[in-house]
Amino acid sequence: MIQFLLLLIIAVFAGLLLHGLHRKIIARIQSRPGPPVWQEILHTLKFSFKQTWIPKTASQVMYVAIVLIAVGIWIAALWVVWSGASLLILFALYMLHKIIEHGTGLSSGSPYTKFGAIRSVMSAAAELPLLATVAIVYLFWGTLSIGEIAQLQIATQTPTILIAFPAAVSLYLIILSKAHYGPFSVIEAKELVSGYWTEHFGGWRALLNIAMGLKTVVLLSAFILLFVGAVPWWMFILLMIILMVSVSFICAVTPMLTPYQVVTVQTIWTVIVLLYGAAVWLVFSAGGIIT
Repeated sequence: MIQFLLLLIIAVFAGLLLHGLHRKIIARIQSRPGPPVWQEILHTLKFSFKQTWIPKTASQVMYVAIVLIAVGIWIAALWVVWSGASLLILFALYMLHKIIEHGTGLSSGSPYTKFGAIRSVMSAAAELPLLATVAIVYLFWGTLSIGEIAQLQIATQTPTILIAFPAAVSLYLIILSKAHYGPFSVIEAKELVSGYWTEHFGGWRALLNIAMGLKTVVLLSAFILLFVGAVPWWMFILLMIILMVSVSFICAVTPMLTPYQVVTVQTIWTVIVLLYGAAVWLVFSAGGIIT
């Protein structure tokens, strides 16, 4: 338990630093100086000491509970990844996160957050690529245990990304959809101010920032474990940075899509991945690999 608490603290700071790196890279590509890399950590500390209050238009119980649940979801998700538990549990937690996004927007009573909540429902199409990833990974490895999948890749010297590249792209789309200022960031578009968490102030905003940092670390870690394997810690950190840099580059040079375009892209890619999985299954069946 002490090890996990230490990991939790490290993950929060690492996630916030990665978000700071994300903002810095986007700014530099767009010929702006940008904030320092540690800016998200400073923001979180600043919000922690600011006055915490609840808007008059908010549903008080829901307003508070949603924030606590949001943090709890990603703490649980970090535990799933750290312990190498089932990928299905991670999928279920991600689906619950989408519901919480919707609830966060509705809880404050603000029209801006309500628009963010509505768009979060539309962006639920992001669950489709994740479902496709789960199916393809299970097809190749015959297990949903994150720990077993990571070890099998090292034992066979066959990273999943080489044999199931479309599934890797699916999970990458999930990471891209949760990145700020990206082409899929429809629930936090500029016309919505800060999207579904616009009306969260003080300690509530600090907790949401912590959840954001944990979310980043969990998704990047899941990608590495599922598609590269159980690599040494220094390579793990390097791969997380490389993934975040690539996401930041795409966010910097790609215009924001409309909600309809987001759903269309994610749905079409899911169909492509499922067709790929069906073709692989037929090949395995014909070769007697699957009985």
